Amino acid sequence: MNEIKRCLANIDAMIEERHLLKHPFYQSWTAGTLPIEALRGYARQYYKHVEAFPVYLAGIYTHCDSVEDRRLVLRNLIEEDHGPDNHPELWLRFADGLGVAREAVLSAEALPQTAETVSTFRRLTVEGDAVSGMAAVYAYEAMVPEVAEVKISGLKELYGIDDPRALSFFVVHEEADREHREWDRQIIGNMLRDAGDARRAESASKQALDALWGLLDGVQQRYVERAN
Repeated sequence: MNEIKRCLANIDAMIEERHLLKHPFYQSWTAGTLPIEALRGYARQYYKHVEAFPVYLAGIYTHCDSVEDRRLVLRNLIEEDHGPDNHPELWLRFADGLGVAREAVLSAEALPQTAETVSTFRRLTVEGDAVSGMAAVYAYEAMVPEVAEVKISGLKELYGIDDPRALSFFVVHEEADREHREWDRQIIGNMLRDAGDARRAESASKQALDALWGLLDGVQQRYVERAN
């Protein structure tokens, strides 16, 4: 039990240190200083991660030994990928609210950092073991509610984007991922059996956080720094 608590505390400390709201791109978003073209570029790039997220969950699902854990992962997967309001579709509506046609999002070429983020998550979740995959997803979903809240506020107050359709991705995730991160913590706790599991979980969380930070680095360099 102490090993589980220590592992989760270490992961939470890494998340706090590398929280996406601390990245310069999101800080500029919060300050309202990003040009609209930077937001449009971000929408095209981040879609690659959003689109692949159900695949990450499906990978974890196949690696879960516990029926109870599989069911929680499946619930998350269904919420992400089911029906006309699936989450990739919600992101496309956000892009549309920014003035980016969905065809432009779907056909956008991934920046190297974006491609590396998706590759890292796929390696950890689809090709890796259940503990690593779950830790990677937790590292991301643990941050999402607060990130979504800040994005909604910034889009409304600083960029004049208040169409509920355009904001729906963030509204859904502000609420849903509060529950998802609790599921993720529960599943990780169920999976951790020894020090080796803990090391893999912590390593996967670090890799996931570095990859997400790298995606924003790429967007910052391409759509902000080069534009100035």
